[in-house]
Amino acid sequence: MNLQNATALVTGGASGLGEATVRQFHALGANVIIVDLNQDRGNALVDELGTSAYYCLTNVANEGDVQRAIDLAVSQFGALHIAVNCAGIAEARKTLGKVGGEYGPHSLDAFRKTIEVNLIGTFNVIRLAAFAMEKNTPNADGERGVIINTASVAAYDGQIGQAAYSASKGGIVGMTLPIARDLAKSGIRVMTIAPGLFETPLLAALPEEARLSLGQQVPFPSRLGRPAEYGLLAKAIVENPMLNGEVIRLDGAIRMGPK
Repeated sequence: MNLQNATALVTGGASGLGEATVRQFHALGANVIIVDLNQDRGNALVDELGTSAYYCLTNVANEGDVQRAIDLAVSQFGALHIAVNCAGIAEARKTLGKVGGEYGPHSLDAFRKTIEVNLIGTFNVIRLAAFAMEKNTPNADGERGVIINTASVAAYDGQIGQAAYSASKGGIVGMTLPIARDLAKSGIRVMTIAPGLFETPLLAALPEEARLSLGQQVPFPSRLGRPAEYGLLAKAIVENPMLNGEVIRLDGAIRMGPK
C-alpha cells in the first residue's frame, strides 16, 4: 500500500514509537489521526505538522472513543487505510512481593488494567478499524487496509515483575495470525512488531548511566533502539503486500535475562 494520500490512525501517537510513526507517515504524504490521552502533546504535534493531521482524545479500551477517532478519519479524509497500535502501559510488579511496604500478592486490578489497555485496547482498535477498512475500494493488490500492532520482546522473554505486561503482549502475538486469517477475505493485512529496548518516554526517565547500560546489553547495534527505526519498519510493512500474519522482533538480537 502506498502511503501517499493514505489515511493512518496511530494510537499512542503523541509520543515515543507512535509519534515516530506519525512523523514518518506524514512526511511521506499520509493523512494522520493522532490518538492519545495526552492532549497537550497531541495538539502540539498537530500544530507542528500542520495540514493533514488531526488529534483525537481517546481511551483505546473504550468503544465509543475509538469509534469517534475512526469517524474523524473518515469524515476528514474519506477513508481509513492504516491503523497502528502503539498505545500501552507498563506494569512492573512481582506475583508475590512488597507493595507500599507490605508483602502480598500481585494486585488483580493492576493486572486487569494492563490487559485492558494493552490487549483489549489493541483488539478494540483492530475490530473497529477493520470494519471501516472493509468499505474501501481495493488497490491493484486487492488491499483495503493494513493493521500494525505493537507487542514486545517481553512476550517471549518476560522478566521478573513482568507477568501482567508479558501476558498482555503475549496476547497480541497470539492473536496476530488468527486475525490476519479472519481479515484475509477483506483484503486487510495484520502484522505485529515486537520491539526490544527503545528510547521511549519510559526509559527516558532513567539516569543516563542506566540507559547506557541497557543499551550495551543489545548485541548489535549496542544501544537503545530509536523510535524512528520503529517508524521505518512500520513503513516497510505498509508498503510490502506480502507481509501478513507475522510478528517481527525489532531488538538488535537481544534476549532478555530473568532481570
